[in-house]
Amino acid sequence: MENKLIVSLSPHVHSGDSIQRNMYGVLIALVPALLASLYFFGLGALIVTGVSVAACLFFEWAIVKFLFKRETTTLMDGSAAITGVLMAFNLPSNLPVWIIILGALFAIGVSKMSFGGLGNNLFNPALAGRVFLLLSFPAQMTTWPVVGQLTAYTDAATGATPLAVMKSLKYGVPVEAMDQFSTWGLFLGSKAGSLGEVSAVALLLGLAYMLWKKIITWHIPVSILATVFVFAGIMHLADPAVYVSPVYHLITGGLMLGAIFMATDYVTSPMSKKGMIVYGVAIGLLTMVIRLFGAYPEGMSFAILIMNAFTPLINTYFKPKRFGEVAKKK
Repeated sequence: MENKLIVSLSPHVHSGDSIQRNMYGVLIALVPALLASLYFFGLGALIVTGVSVAACLFFEWAIVKFLFKRETTTLMDGSAAITGVLMAFNLPSNLPVWIIILGALFAIGVSKMSFGGLGNNLFNPALAGRVFLLLSFPAQMTTWPVVGQLTAYTDAATGATPLAVMKSLKYGVPVEAMDQFSTWGLFLGSKAGSLGEVSAVALLLGLAYMLWKKIITWHIPVSILATVFVFAGIMHLADPAVYVSPVYHLITGGLMLGAIFMATDYVTSPMSKKGMIVYGVAIGLLTMVIRLFGAYPEGMSFAILIMNAFTPLINTYFKPKRFGEVAKKK
């Protein structure tokens, strides 16, 4: 009777996954995009990313220790570091330090910890921080340094983004204005924009790594990219003088970054595969509606946050099969 056997609740299968393992896997997948941002923006990328990560780590530590009164912190699970990197990837490389710190405070303090921490937040913290800064500091958040100024920071020369030029086609600017952006150049990253969105090839390398390691599944990124391609293709065929090729939409702006790293966030995305596809299609549609008909050139951040709010509803109607459940015969 000394050696009692205690049987815990089912299921009794362990896959070897953990929050920490998956979070650090995402950080590894972000390395190509980080290296690309350092290559194209140099000092500005280093400062923005370093400040963003440090501020997110600090605010999470401070909130857990002084507000939650917990002895153990959650810094080592990697989630705060990912928030810092992803928020930096959504910022221009010349953004002042104090604005980055405010964004980190909103991302961690308001969007994550006020809900109870990792696993309880309704909205993606990095995107919430980015949108907060966009609405609060629109001039600073829409001033884009051109690539190649490796030693410049706040005094970097700025230029127009491909999405801004696309938007101007509706107001009489000839479609030939897009000729300044070659498809190959856009794919590699030689364009103005946020740190982590400029190089599509670097983001695709990250996607390949996460699919290989089974950190994410294909359902959300593929459904987003396919929806954008089809929607943009229909509009281009309808009026090629106003609406550019769908390839341009896929490799410009924050579409790749959002589809691969932001929309696939475990906490704020649906659990079932069918729900993921519905979620991805809706994000793709909303992104294109905002890009083509809205006031902002980019709609990815808003689309993901809107669908974050619908994730509980999607989970209600598209529930994953229970462990051990036998399919019903028709």
